[in-house]
Amino acid sequence: MLRSYALNRVLQALVTLVLVSLVVFAGLRALPGDPAVALAGAEADDAAIEEIRRAYLLDEPVYAQYFSWIGRALQGDLGESAQTGLPIGEIILSRIPVTLELALLSLLFAALIGLTTGVLAAVRRGGPLDWLGNGISLFGLSIPNFWLGLMCVLVFAVGLGWLPASGFVPFTESPLGNLERLVMPAFVLGSGLAAVLMRQMRSSMLDALNADYVRTARAKGAGEWRVVAVHGLRNSLITVLTILGLQLGTLISGAVVTEQIFVLPGFGKLMVDAVFTRDYPVIQAAVLVSAAGYILVNLLVDLLYSVVDPRIRVRGGAA
Repeated sequence: MLRSYALNRVLQALVTLVLVSLVVFAGLRALPGDPAVALAGAEADDAAIEEIRRAYLLDEPVYAQYFSWIGRALQGDLGESAQTGLPIGEIILSRIPVTLELALLSLLFAALIGLTTGVLAAVRRGGPLDWLGNGISLFGLSIPNFWLGLMCVLVFAVGLGWLPASGFVPFTESPLGNLERLVMPAFVLGSGLAAVLMRQMRSSMLDALNADYVRTARAKGAGEWRVVAVHGLRNSLITVLTILGLQLGTLISGAVVTEQIFVLPGFGKLMVDAVFTRDYPVIQAAVLVSAAGYILVNLLVDLLYSVVDPRIRVRGGAA
């Protein structure tokens, strides 16, 4: 059953990726204007424009352009940047670790805060912890990331001088310097996600704690925290895993605003810079890689469902 379930989800992910590649490719070709003129620049002469058209196969039929692009992409060749001439694969590989580290730190912060407060709020429903958790959740949902990021820079970097305002240092060069520059961006990204997780965890835990199997466990004399941790928490994780998977995919695809505020050389900033410079090959490759990462994360979440709840594995395998 598990193998059938996994194979079914992998096939769905591959079909989705093919459809995404078609949409990305067609979307850029649907933009107004001649892409060769946009790549060559407004001051380029006709000979330069024709050279660009030949170099990027723009003189070929659209279907030939697509198969050539996707064929090279499957071999790891995403082309070259129209602005710098550097291989796009190398550019993306240099940016992905920054965004991935930021995303994982944000997710860790959100999970620790959101899941803990959600469980406590559900267990102590109607009490001070419940009111405090709901208040923090409402605060996190109401504050825009860009405003919170600017306030963090103003208070902790400019006012108190505790943390650097911007920039990035690789972890291999200076672990402390790396964490100092990622604390504020991770907090800004994780605060909104923590609020969502808290609300969802509280709701799921309340449903689980009112279920018949929890009453049975209590009737057998199981301790309250054992009931919460073993019976309530595990059965509340399905929806939470969905949110974590979706949000991790979103974060990996680029925390654009946060990376702009804190001047982090991540994947999101790469996409913004490519849009401003009209670097179509970079935009096309970045969106494809972003979509592939999003699909991969959601595939892993689907597979985790069958670990958390074997009933899903059986239904998926039967389907």
